[in-house]
Amino acid sequence: MKSHQEDIIFQALLFIHISVVYFFTAVQGQSDSSSVVAAGYNVSAPAGSSVMLQCFSGRMVWTRDNLRDRQRVVHWDVYRAHVDHGMERVLDMYSAGEQRIYNSYNLKRVGLSQTAFKDGNFSLVIKDVTMNDRGLYSCNLHHLYCHLYETVRVQLNVTKSRRKEQRYWDGHKAVYVVLLGSTVVLPCINRRNVWTDWSNEEEDQQVVHWDRQSPGIHHDRADRLVDLYASGEQRSYGPSFLRRKMNISNQAFSEGDFSLTISDLQATDQGVYSCHLHHHYCGLHERRQFQVTVEPPVIHATVPVKALPSADKDANKVESPRVINVVLPDHRHHFLLPLGFVLTAFLLLAFVVLIIILITRRRRTTESYSMDSTRSNRSHSSSDEFEMDVAEATLTVREPDDRLDFKNNLLKEVNMNTPSKVIDLDKEMQKCRK
Repeated sequence: MKSHQEDIIFQALLFIHISVVYFFTAVQGQSDSSSVVAAGYNVSAPAGSSVMLQCFSGRMVWTRDNLRDRQRVVHWDVYRAHVDHGMERVLDMYSAGEQRIYNSYNLKRVGLSQTAFKDGNFSLVIKDVTMNDRGLYSCNLHHLYCHLYETVRVQLNVTKSRRKEQRYWDGHKAVYVVLLGSTVVLPCINRRNVWTDWSNEEEDQQVVHWDRQSPGIHHDRADRLVDLYASGEQRSYGPSFLRRKMNISNQAFSEGDFSLTISDLQATDQGVYSCHLHHHYCGLHERRQFQVTVEPPVIHATVPVKALPSADKDANKVESPRVINVVLPDHRHHFLLPLGFVLTAFLLLAFVVLIIILITRRRRTTESYSMDSTRSNRSHSSSDEFEMDVAEATLTVREPDDRLDFKNNLLKEVNMNTPSKVIDLDKEMQKCRK
């Protein structure tokens, strides 16, 4: 029973943990799901200087090529272990061109779909499969403009028995065992927009923008500084003085240099700057962050002008030391520092005096309490002491021998402390005298 309860508690805690992690992941993805942080840098520069936040990207270089059919290409290769020259090119195809088959044996027998670059299906079709078709096939997708290279591998085996036909995954690649003389389709499917779409307005799909986060501000609330499109359009945001001190080169997309230059750096310019690179067609969404810290300005020491020695100057005369008067600028808050020391000392002294007064009052209260208790103890025993004193006083009086018995009896009655009997010593003494 106890183990069952522990399992339930563990499962509940695990569920809560997974829910919290999923929640924060979802929130973070919603806040900035369009870009991934590629790099982070710390930059420090003195106030008043100029600083350049360097942001380079070769994949964002806008070199528009009118021969678009040469930018995207797919080619199939095969490796045969039983042949001397194992690797062999089967065919290749460009995005706006015809297929090129390298072996005449494969003409009208091997090919791709004519709509491959529209629907993203680059699967290889082999008709009338023979034993020579066995080998490791690779589908290679190249996008030269976007610098993307992908490869899909398929192992093709041929059998004469229909019962041995099968398709499975060996952990690294797909394996097809097909019947001799049949038709097989080796899969290679990639339906990403970068392979199937092409926009005539390419420059609208490439944009770079810079943001700035003030200290304590989250990146989803950052201020936009500048936008730059591949078409050359540039948009600046914020006050006019901010636009003049922060800018990007007009040759950014031709050189791949999207660095931001900040002139006349001031303390108010501190924060996190981020360079966002977006190429919607190529699927590129990256962000580079720069933590900018402003240091105190550099003070350049001036060298005093040295006077040339005059001819009539006495070289043997010792010069008196020169006194340099330094005049400090008057600050309206210069008295606050000593005043703070005085107030601190006064408060410390008052605190010590208060502690001494409290300790003294506590000690006096303790002493008075002890004296009262002593007096109360003495009051309880005062009657006994008085009676004992009286008894002792009577004993000091020397009486005759014939009255000794009466005296002893009287002392016994006194020592018994009986409250019901009241003894009058004067009357008793008169009786004894008679």
